Amino acid sequence: MAAASVAGVGIIGLGSIGTTHARALRAVGGAALRAFSGGSPSRAAHAGWPDAVQVPAAAVATHPEVDVVVVCSPSGDHAEHTLAALAAGCDVVVEKPLAVRVADAEKIVAVAAERGARVAMMSQRRFEPQHRVVKELLDSGTLGRLRLATTHVHSWRDEAYFTSAAWRASSARGGGSLLNQGVHNVDLLRWLAGDVEEVTAQNTTQASDLEAEDTTVATVRFASGALGLVSTSTATPPGFDATITLHTDRGRVELGQGRVLRWEIDGVAAPDAADDAFGSAAADPAAIGVAGHVTQWCDFLQARSEGRPQAVGAADAAETVRLLCAISEAAATGRAVRPAAL
Repeated sequence: MAAASVAGVGIIGLGSIGTTHARALRAVGGAALRAFSGGSPSRAAHAGWPDAVQVPAAAVATHPEVDVVVVCSPSGDHAEHTLAALAAGCDVVVEKPLAVRVADAEKIVAVAAERGARVAMMSQRRFEPQHRVVKELLDSGTLGRLRLATTHVHSWRDEAYFTSAAWRASSARGGGSLLNQGVHNVDLLRWLAGDVEEVTAQNTTQASDLEAEDTTVATVRFASGALGLVSTSTATPPGFDATITLHTDRGRVELGQGRVLRWEIDGVAAPDAADDAFGSAAADPAAIGVAGHVTQWCDFLQARSEGRPQAVGAADAAETVRLLCAISEAAATGRAVRPAAL
């Protein structure tokens, strides 16, 4: 194991998102990339880690200098790789989603608790400054009582995107516009608007003959009594920035990618207008910025050092999986689904 002052990190899957994590680690301090799977030594070096060693995926968690494993493998493999890392005695940071099945998410929560280990899902959009301010104002009641909350993730992915990684076209492996593209905004909506009691949904595949859906729409009933709408798509060229809109009894707030689009709440000042460090992946999945990852990594490493809970834990992440699966179940069955029943 690495020295206590510096966390040794291993990345499973040094592809596009794995490289984002490697770049973020270079910026935060207190951690060093020791081992990785996938990618190439030149990719690791370009991200700032020329001394990191390339090993098979199964050997990342057992590398003697690795304390924290970052799971950036295909979504359908997240649970398996997370559980293996926990079994090896590591803490884990998992790219979205934590798992693609509720039972697997629950198992991760249970095993992490049994072992006293940390597991966090990368939920970097929660760390965008505008979202953090809005969360505080909602929780304090300053924005008023929430009545309607919507999120729209209307992106574009061409055929090459799906043929380059077969799992992206498979519902069972975590592909599709909801689980793969919509997950961050669904997580953000649940975090801002609160627990969800019931959902209805429909989905379809419109732009190709993929097995996974490429368009999903859902209605949401929150425990607070507010209603919500979710729409996700990879079939909407040229791709548009994801948005979240909150209607309260005092007015409206609309948030885009790292910026406030509309702020119509009398007597309440809007957060700073924009932060271009938070990139948009509407048309290019590699275009996301690194700022959110840096901020969440800082929180994770500080919490680990101080012995306090990190901002996004396994149980929290599992509730996002539960909501995603409820939407998928509602679309498959045509019935209203209660996430708590899954």
